[in-house]
Amino acid sequence: MAKSQKIAILGSGNIGMSLARGLVKAEYCKPGDIILTRRGIEHLSEQAAQGFSTSDQNSDAVSNSSLIILSVLPQQLDTLLGQINGAIDSKRHVVVSVISGVSCGDIKAKLGNDLQVIRVMPNTAIAIGQSMTCLASDNASAENIAEVTKMFETVGAVIKINEDLMTSATALCACGVAFFLRAIRAASQGGIEIGFHADEALKMAVQTAKGAADLLLLQKSHPEHEIDKVTSPKGCTIAGLNEMEHQGFSSSLIKGIKLSALKAGELYKKD
Repeated sequence: MAKSQKIAILGSGNIGMSLARGLVKAEYCKPGDIILTRRGIEHLSEQAAQGFSTSDQNSDAVSNSSLIILSVLPQQLDTLLGQINGAIDSKRHVVVSVISGVSCGDIKAKLGNDLQVIRVMPNTAIAIGQSMTCLASDNASAENIAEVTKMFETVGAVIKINEDLMTSATALCACGVAFFLRAIRAASQGGIEIGFHADEALKMAVQTAKGAADLLLLQKSHPEHEIDKVTSPKGCTIAGLNEMEHQGFSSSLIKGIKLSALKAGELYKKD
């Protein structure tokens, strides 16, 4: 797989389109190097005007590309694989799947065991170039893994993990966006109750959450180390934290992540 060759994104929904825009914005490739597919091609008219190639024929898109990105819902996968099976060439194509709950083996079972498949799990922050993306493969070459890593680094951070942890990554990183958003929403509602207008409370909660995350990222710190800096004896911070723990704050988050990981492993039902 060479950077200069065509990329087909089969199923141009939120994740697929965000990746396409990120690759172009980072000058990884030009819009014309990317083929976007969707059953209702009329929904891609704006992208076509921006220079992207568009099609409603997945098989044709595969034939004209070298890197194939599968970006459909799990329940649509078997139909998609049936459409492209005859066009896939294991000597020319590399397949990247961003589909939750689908293993590299699931795809190779339909398209051929010699095919190089890389499983990738980004999250919706890919839309602003801030995704936490996890990547795994059981047979892809180091060169192809490095190239796909480079691609997804244009839209956020990337970590390579063992494939048996991909459903866990789905829960922590992909579902996790919603968990942290719900925490921010709850904090803003608390702010309203103690006297702030809704827009003020939300802005304050969002920036506070961003600052907390940046403290850990930029200073390579641990959450408890930063918590210790704002919890003084008999103070208001420790009182609030302890009350949240009494109400099950950490426990509920941990349980939610565990349940999401369990459900993520059941999303793809094989024929």
